Amino acid sequence: MYTKTLGLVLREVEYKDADKLLTVLTRDRGKLTVRARGVRSRSSRLKSGCQLLAYSEFTLFENRNSLVVDEAVAQELFLPLRQDIERLALASYFAQVAEVLSREEDPDEALLSLTLNALAALSRPDPDSRKIKAAFEFRAACIAGYTPMLEGCVSCGSENPDRFHVSGGFLSCAACPGDDTGLRLPLSPGSLAALRYLASCPPKRVFAFQIGESAQKELSDIAETYLLTQLERGFFTLDFYKSLLLQIP
Repeated sequence: MYTKTLGLVLREVEYKDADKLLTVLTRDRGKLTVRARGVRSRSSRLKSGCQLLAYSEFTLFENRNSLVVDEAVAQELFLPLRQDIERLALASYFAQVAEVLSREEDPDEALLSLTLNALAALSRPDPDSRKIKAAFEFRAACIAGYTPMLEGCVSCGSENPDRFHVSGGFLSCAACPGDDTGLRLPLSPGSLAALRYLASCPPKRVFAFQIGESAQKELSDIAETYLLTQLERGFFTLDFYKSLLLQIP
């Protein structure tokens, strides 16, 4: 029996002589592991639709309790990402985060849409990579169930606190007494407004906000540190992306 599904290739691993095992985040079935037979051969008709970061329509069939790709028709390849190593590295980080947060056979429309929209934003001419990265990280944390308490200071109730508690996911004022354990990052009105926006805005508007330079730096620090802290892990793709940034004059 053949089934069709739309999905984004999050990871590819070489398998046997000419095959690949693909991790695909699908729209209707969640994360799937599928086998693309012969895809590494020059003449394979599956090559385009089965490459990393390809959003494709897959025709699948079951063989010995595993899913096999019969056909893969690319819907979007995000070509600009493949022409710029820095953008490709950041996109690969997004894909790895999505792989970690998604679950087998458990659809997650919000996570798939966020990842696709992030790749699309990164594919535009002269993208603001720092803003896109921070927005993706913080929204991904919220989708995964780690939405922080952003209403105000947990001690005095002020709507304009100036500290973000990374491990606890709450806000406070520097002058207020309270829990001094754990990392607290500086928070300006601009970065706080961005966090509140990202936690609640419509999915298609995640990357449609403006932010000043100093607030952007705060947002970047908070979003990355918060996601990694809540997930209790790092990402080799993020490490590689950062190594590329160090090489920029």
